[in-house]
Order: sequence, then structure tokens, then C-alpha cells
Amino acid sequence: MEQALEQIRDQQKQTWDTFAPGWKKWDNWVMNFIHPAGDAIITHLKLKDTDHVLDIATGTGEPGLSIAAIVTKGKVVGFDLSSGMLEVARENALRRELNNYETKEGDASALPFPDATFDAVSCRFGFMFFPDMTMVAKEIFRVLKPGGKFATTVWGTAEKNFWITSFMGPIMRNMKLPAPPPEAPGMFRCANTQQMEGLFSNAGFKNIIHEEVATNAEAESVDFLWTYMNEVAAPVVQAMSKADDGMKLKIKDEIFQGIKQKHPETGPLKMESQAVVYYMEK
Repeated sequence: MEQALEQIRDQQKQTWDTFAPGWKKWDNWVMNFIHPAGDAIITHLKLKDTDHVLDIATGTGEPGLSIAAIVTKGKVVGFDLSSGMLEVARENALRRELNNYETKEGDASALPFPDATFDAVSCRFGFMFFPDMTMVAKEIFRVLKPGGKFATTVWGTAEKNFWITSFMGPIMRNMKLPAPPPEAPGMFRCANTQQMEGLFSNAGFKNIIHEEVATNAEAESVDFLWTYMNEVAAPVVQAMSKADDGMKLKIKDEIFQGIKQKHPETGPLKMESQAVVYYMEK
């Protein structure tokens, strides 16, 4: 891996390790939010109870833990760059009494497994953050058995994900932050379906299909969402850390006003959020 990409990877590891305690705190809400994406992955993998499955970017454990409950005679390896996140995943596995789930720390662009090890590979909301997506796709193809299945979800376009753009829009505008390069790791890096299907095809996959999946971005209030974003949403936290108190108040007011304008209804917020699931075979 190029030195610049290694630096991105190392920074990501540090960030995820730093935020791991916050992710543990918010785990129930986050898992409810994005569980439709995990369900879509599981549906398309068509798992057998004897399958050996790799869950890349497992984070706090999902969808690997749910998969482990299905492959009762098989095994799931939860793989992640962050030791802090994997610690939470192990705690979740222990609480759910899943003895066939284990964790492995490492870089997805150099998977520490022999060729043709796994019957299936899952990856929920990890692909867009890999410094070198091409290398990761090739590694996933390598560790899959012939005929093995791979399914991954990524965020769709910005226009269909108001839950995050409602925050990042005012932040970027007020902080005068430049838009990241299209190839840089980020939320919407994988929103171009033609580009992603080309990437997977070039890695060797066949029968590549994608479909949109609506997720469940429901929060009890704008204040609830504000607290969550400022505790574990790395882009928000990093940008807000550079703002003075006056700027923070201005940004907060614009975010609240923007959300209330789009969602004037009382009660829980049901904000637009949309992912794309890709599923394919080796």
C-alpha cells in the first residue's frame, strides 16, 4: 500500500479506537437505525448453518453477530481495523452467548487468511472508508471459496441521506471546508453504482446486482440527534472541534432550523436515509 494510503489507514484506526466507547454507548440506537442494511446483506448471502463467514469492518459486531446466530454449525470471524471496536463486539457476542463468533484485527487490504477460506463475506458500511477499495475487493475475492457469496452495503447519494447532510451542509458552509476529492474515503464515495459494479467486476466477481435499501433514521428529537452526532460522528466531531463557541452556536442553530423546516411535525424525527446493497458471487 502506498505511504499516503497507509497514513489514512493509521488515522482511521486511531479515530475508531478513540470513538469506540461512544459507539458502545450508542450501539442500540445505531443498530436499530441501520439494521435494514444488515438484513439485506443476510438475505442475499443465502446462508447455510455450516457456513464459514467473514464479516469485514464488523465494528461492534453486526451483521456478524446476527450471522453467527444463523450459521450455528459454522463460524463467523469479525474483522476490523480497530481493537477498541472489536472489544465491544466480543462483549456483545458474550452477552448473546454466541460461541461461534471470534474477532481478528487487521487491514482489509491484506486479509490474514488463506485463499478460499470462507463461504461468504459480509461488509456493512465499511467499503467507502477503505483507503484502497480495489485492493480490498481483490482480497475478498481471494479468500472466498469458488461460488462463494459477497454482500456489502454503502450509503447512497447525499440527496437521499438528509440525516447526515442536514449536519454536514451547515458545518462545511460555515467552516468553509472544501469538498473532499471524489476518491477520498467518505460517506458518499460509493454512491455511484456504475463505478462500484465496475470495481467489483474488475476484482473478478460475477452476477453483480445492486438495490436500494431504506434505513431507519428515527430519532426522538433534534437534540437527541445533535448529541449523537457530536459524540461519535467523526466528521462532525472533527469539524466542530475547530469552531469557536460563537461558530458552534451558529452552526447548531442552522442545523436545528434546517431539520425543523424539513420536518415540522411533532414527535420522533423520521429522516430520509438510504443505502445501496451489492451482492455477487465468486
